[in-house]
Amino acid sequence: MAVKDVSVVLAHGAWADGSSWARVIVALTAAGVKVSAAPLPLTSLADDVAALNRSLDRTQGPIVLAGHAYAGAVIALARPERVKALVYITALAPDEGEKVADVFYRLEPHPQAPKLAPVNGLIWLPEAAFATAFAQNASTEDLALLAAVQRPIALDCITVPAGRPLWKNIPSWFLVAEHDRMIAPETQHFMAQRMKAKTKAYAVDHAPMITAPSAAVDMIHDAIRAAASN
Repeated sequence: MAVKDVSVVLAHGAWADGSSWARVIVALTAAGVKVSAAPLPLTSLADDVAALNRSLDRTQGPIVLAGHAYAGAVIALARPERVKALVYITALAPDEGEKVADVFYRLEPHPQAPKLAPVNGLIWLPEAAFATAFAQNASTEDLALLAAVQRPIALDCITVPAGRPLWKNIPSWFLVAEHDRMIAPETQHFMAQRMKAKTKAYAVDHAPMITAPSAAVDMIHDAIRAAASN
């Protein structure tokens, strides 16, 4: 199978949308990769998995799924038939029976992590937190965009036990962000080791697809080559 036959589907995390993958999309497209960003409603884990599967239905051939942050839980529950590899970009990887909140709050939060509380069942990220914790290495323009397009995440996304994850059956890659202030780097290493993922750690923040896109692009290319060879 040729590399050009593999499609990449990207899934955004909480407080973001598909535009968070813009630099990755541009780089992959320039390399001839078929890529799309799945729009997740962030209304429940089941809703988000269903939305991701609808995006998969719009592709052909083998698929590499990449997820950021919360979306790690979503990509692991996608319809499995054509998914050949998973790429976790500073993402959460609950095991079967675990909740997203279980792994997110596994360790004490970073001193600069925002205090999160639901309002009407939805959690918004305080605007200041984009600069202090979500993407502290981002430009002023990127921070303004992130704050303007942020989408809240519902409690049903993070408080429902996950099913059996695909990473138990197919290869996975994990980009650990050593300067992450949202998901503890130690938790990322723990999840990556538990998954037996091919892991690379970088001195980047929680949003490397924005602030260090080449690291995310290189890892996705590794997964594409592996998917094509299989």
